[in-house]
Amino acid sequence: QVQLVESGGGLVQAGGSLRLSCTASVRIFNFNPMGWYRQAPGKQRELVASIRGTTDLNYADSVKGRFIISKDTAKNTIYLQMNSLKPEDTAVYYCQYGGLKIYWGQGTQVTVSS
Repeated sequence: QVQLVESGGGLVQAGGSLRLSCTASVRIFNFNPMGWYRQAPGKQRELVASIRGTTDLNYADSVKGRFIISKDTAKNTIYLQMNSLKPEDTAVYYCQYGGLKIYWGQGTQVTVSS
């Protein structure tokens, strides 16, 4: 069983930055996909960014140029650097790890005030 623990969420003013971390309880395999999703109240969960290997990166159009996903396999951790935050980025952010099964973290709240 893989456990994912997110941290780094919080309250920030528009234009500010936050860095989310997600640490897995087991060794992560570099070519298994990992990603960040978010879910705002009343909306469906959506992909924010994903990483597979070291160069296969994908971003939602709404965060391109503002968010950066990265990975430290030695620490079994992925990160999401979020810059120029907007009120519409407010959501619960979830970490996902894919392998034979899909695993989710418990989520971390990000609130951006205007």
